[in-house]
Amino acid sequence: MTSPDGLPVRIDAWVWAVRMFKTRSEAADAVKAGHVKLNGKATKPAQQVVPGDRVRVWRNHHEHDLEVLATVRKRVGASLARSCYIDHAPPPPPAAFIPAVPVRDRGAGRPTKRERREMEKFRGMDRRGRA
Repeated sequence: MTSPDGLPVRIDAWVWAVRMFKTRSEAADAVKAGHVKLNGKATKPAQQVVPGDRVRVWRNHHEHDLEVLATVRKRVGASLARSCYIDHAPPPPPAAFIPAVPVRDRGAGRPTKRERREMEKFRGMDRRGRA
């Protein structure tokens, strides 16, 4: 499945083949929208990728900085896909550091005056509902 001698492959096909996107059309749309950059520049879906290129992909609120090691035309398994690139981006922060939004139990009714005041204090509002 790997192109011999590092033959060029379309960028939309490559980011789809290495499992950055679920569908080829989703990959093409991301390239058109500017969420995929080749060597630091916005590109078109038909732009060719060769080993040694740097591809930046913005996906799920996280940027992946990929160095192309091998080009593939068809979608491959996850382990083979990871061997086609090196991700130089730092890992995303763990979910434990993302602040949790307070959730009120469904069917609990309206908040009491005390609960409402606690919510306003949490939001940084005064008694009249202003920040």
